[in-house]
Amino acid sequence: MTQKSVLVIIPAWNEEESIGDVLQEIQDVLPDVDILVVDDGSTDSTVKTAREHDVAVLELPFNLGVGGARRLGYIYARDKGYQIAVQFDADGQHLPESIPGLIAGLDGADMVIGARFAGEGDYRARGPRRWAMTLFSLVISGQAKVRLTDTTSGLRCCNRELIEYYAAWYPVEYLADTIDTLVRAIKAGYVVRQIPVVMRPRAGGAPSASPVKSIAYLGRAVFVLCLAYLRK
Repeated sequence: MTQKSVLVIIPAWNEEESIGDVLQEIQDVLPDVDILVVDDGSTDSTVKTAREHDVAVLELPFNLGVGGARRLGYIYARDKGYQIAVQFDADGQHLPESIPGLIAGLDGADMVIGARFAGEGDYRARGPRRWAMTLFSLVISGQAKVRLTDTTSGLRCCNRELIEYYAAWYPVEYLADTIDTLVRAIKAGYVVRQIPVVMRPRAGGAPSASPVKSIAYLGRAVFVLCLAYLRK
């Protein structure tokens, strides 16, 4: 399998502060992979900056959310014949050096998650967000029959079968792009594994972090988890 059969999918919404450095870093570390930036209705110079790095760029006419952007990325990967798709964030948290390990992990798995809480790095989550992550890990690990410590990680690697699956079905609802996609894949019989990765603080943009938002996150997360298991 050649590296050109690998597509790195990067959803981006108003990430002008970080997208250029993210793309350059991937190109420096992994010059033989293809990159797709899916612009999610940005109003800044995200698209202009991405095009300056000579990568494929698709533009959504308005903001759909990360789920909608990723779904378009999987459709592109399916239609272009890619064998492996890597979900990668535009905010600078993910390290390109993690990608080869994710790809190697597909030997015996359909999806490999880059896990922040599996022994590498010092990434921490606190309060309601951490409680939600712990709940997800306990419930989803039981179904997957393997320990998954970071079920909300956006750093994931999928094989061709899951590319086709997600191109046909990928939710756009809040949190469904992480929890629902994972639960649905496991219920469909796909094998999910994880590897430990290091993640950095975001390089630009504004994270959503406040006590009120954290409590809301916990409530929505539990609701999404319930819907994921009730969905036929």
